[in-house]
Parts: sequence; structure tokens; C-alpha cells
Amino acid sequence: MALPDQPTVDYPSFKLVLVGDGGTGKTTFVKRHLTGEFEKKYEPTIGVEVHPLDFFTNFGKIRFYCWDTAGQEKFGGLRDGYYIHGNCAIIMFDVTARLTYKNVPTWHRDLCRVCENIPIVLCGNKIDVKNRQVKAKQITFHRKKNLQYYEISAKSNYNFEKPFLYLARKLAGAPDLYFVESPALAPPEVQFDLVEQLKHEEELKTAMNQPLPDDDEDFTE
Repeated sequence: MALPDQPTVDYPSFKLVLVGDGGTGKTTFVKRHLTGEFEKKYEPTIGVEVHPLDFFTNFGKIRFYCWDTAGQEKFGGLRDGYYIHGNCAIIMFDVTARLTYKNVPTWHRDLCRVCENIPIVLCGNKIDVKNRQVKAKQITFHRKKNLQYYEISAKSNYNFEKPFLYLARKLAGAPDLYFVESPALAPPEVQFDLVEQLKHEEELKTAMNQPLPDDDEDFTE
């Protein structure tokens, strides 16, 4: 999935489509991986930045060509060229902005219209920000659509590798795959209350055992 002006690599590589509302932190997230930031390429015909992100696993090296929207989503949706040949995807929302979570089903629908049956991870970003708006019991979409969900903080690198590890295992068909070396990440820009976050993740586990609401309008306190 390299671009025409990018050399192909002699190890497995996959096109990773990154979607979600503008301002949810997609670009910040992908730029944490320093190699991907250093080697990114711009594809003007589609209006995207492509970041090659390498990871070292116990099965050998793999590369995700991570497609970032370069702000195109602000113009209402993304062209099919962005999704075509996508092998896997991350849908991102901002836990401090309810609307970005409410729009997740739309991003998921657009993605699945072009890319059928690819592994998808839902990520709730900005958990380092104090005024969290989307609570554990409200995050149910991943359960309805059988997606993996992770809470992340792009600016503190919290859980950075989790979505990539999940996708790598799915793509390789190897649940015993793991990363043997950490990628070079930019230093954390923020610190946050890890104790509070772990408490929230316990709430997420509890919420997983609750019956699903009938619809996505589950923003009740």
C-alpha cells in the first residue's frame, strides 16, 4: 500500500485508514511515532498525509501505512479514494466532546461501505483532559458492531501501541503476536491522573456486562 513515489518494503505492509471528526487528535496521535512523522509523504490527489509506521514483532517487522485526512474531513466526509484498499482502520473520537462520539456511527458506515470486513479499532482520545463528557456507560457502539475499544491519550502516549497491536494480530491471524521493541515516540506533552483513568477503565469493564441500550441516543446522565 505504498504510494507511487514510496519504495516498497520487503516485509508485510498494510494500509491503515484513520477516521473521525476534525479536532479529535488523529494527526497528533499518528505523529507520536517519530519515524512515521519523519518519513511521511503527502498525496495531493487525495489530500492525505501517509505516515509509514514500523513495528517490530516476534514474527518479524511490519509496517502500517497510516493515512491521515490532512483536514479533509472538515469538508464533510471523505472521498472513496481515501478508503479503497484499506486493510484496517481506527475510528477516533474525543472523550471531551460528545458530538464526536455521536458521529462515530456515520464514520463506521462510510468506512464499511467501501471496506468490508476489515479489523477496526475505536479509540476514545484525550483522556488526559479533565472535563470528560463521554462516560463509560455511554460508550456502547463498539459492542454493537463488535469492534475493539481503547482509551488513549495521544499527548501522553498512553495506550499508543494498543490499537496497532490489536490490528497486527488480526491481520496476521496470530493472537500470540506481540511487539518485541518499542517504537521511537515523541516525549509526552502532558501528564495525567493515571489512578483516575484506571478507575474509569474498571467502569468500562463493568459497563461491558450491562445490557445494551436499544439505540445510540444513550447520552443520559
